[in-house]
Amino acid sequence: MNKIYTFIALLFSVALFAQEEKKIDANNDLKLAQLPYYNYGKGLGMTSADSIFQLNIRFRMQNRITSVNNEDEKSKYEGEIRRLRLRLDGYVGNPQFLYVIQLSFAPRDMGKQKDNEAPNIIRDAALTYRPKNSDWSFIFGQTKLPGNRQRTNSSGALQLTDRSINNAKFNIDRDFGIQAYYLKEKKDAFGYNVKTAVSTGKGRNWSGSSASDSYALTGRLELFPLGEFKNNGAFFEGDLARETKPKLMVSGTFSYNNNASKTRGQTGEDLFQPKSFRSIMGDAILKYNGWAAMASYMSRYTSDPITSQLQDNGEYLKSAVFAGHGMDFQLSYLFPSNYELIGRVSQQNMHKDLYKQLNMPNTTEFTLGATKYLWEHAFKIQAELTYDRLSFDQKPSKDNWYFRVQFEIGI
Repeated sequence: MNKIYTFIALLFSVALFAQEEKKIDANNDLKLAQLPYYNYGKGLGMTSADSIFQLNIRFRMQNRITSVNNEDEKSKYEGEIRRLRLRLDGYVGNPQFLYVIQLSFAPRDMGKQKDNEAPNIIRDAALTYRPKNSDWSFIFGQTKLPGNRQRTNSSGALQLTDRSINNAKFNIDRDFGIQAYYLKEKKDAFGYNVKTAVSTGKGRNWSGSSASDSYALTGRLELFPLGEFKNNGAFFEGDLARETKPKLMVSGTFSYNNNASKTRGQTGEDLFQPKSFRSIMGDAILKYNGWAAMASYMSRYTSDPITSQLQDNGEYLKSAVFAGHGMDFQLSYLFPSNYELIGRVSQQNMHKDLYKQLNMPNTTEFTLGATKYLWEHAFKIQAELTYDRLSFDQKPSKDNWYFRVQFEIGI
């Protein structure tokens, strides 16, 4: 625990060295660093007459229908509200003290409800403090950890209907804790961002008590060698800003989860025994004149990922850390008519123990998508065709397909 206390003290003490002035945007657009929420407009805003309180209201929904054709299974279709979100943000007393609340109401957004537990509605509930004359931000509460860029981007700012299979399995997620950011992006010169977090490692809406050696430490570095993107373009996919000069972001994240209780750290099923593991992520984004390219690497590693529990019948029930690594490659072009074509290739490889002992497959996924932006990412229609190739150690490979159409609208 001494290491954690030392780390927390370091997060707050380094703010004393920040010298440059960072202005608060007074135009009802708070741009919370830990929770980029891309939208064309700025929501519905209200500010008190004495300017000591501000409330901004935003919503978005994603409705979709999917045709699924999995090998050895009957073809089916799925119709669902994939996401339905309500977000409130603003400040109280002073624009240096910001708050954000985000709630989810769609069934898959809330996840599986366990017996005797309340619905998992709360996604974000955090307070941000931004000192005057400083590039620092300090966050306390539940929100996204600074993981892979596609994960930290809003799900409303994606080119395809969902994040990649690697983001779904290998990334870190929302957690409760303390975060500190130092943001030094510059318009036409080299810039960088440093983001750190100390959190419970238990994921969102966890309650109860845990051993003192259960925690997560996360650090992320983002480099902007060609200057910052137009219109915060690093926080949404596709070159909707149509960069007139090439813009590049290269970043890396390291996260260590000590004595995690779930298969994917902050998410997943319960493990029978706690496990410690590390996650390493790297990604790059390049945008220019309607073209956008992304590449990412994600991994989760522990030497012994499998946990087990003896049952009354003498058999062992097993649960395992989702360990392995994967890579994503994504390329798109936005036509002047605001139609966009997107292609993505993902490769996911399991830890050898999961592949051989639990017969969990290695997966290769190919996706081709098309999007029509009616009002940038806030109002769009998306269609995609995806092919999955699942390779098993103990049985033949499987070929799965799906075709999906999604409609999204928000403010």
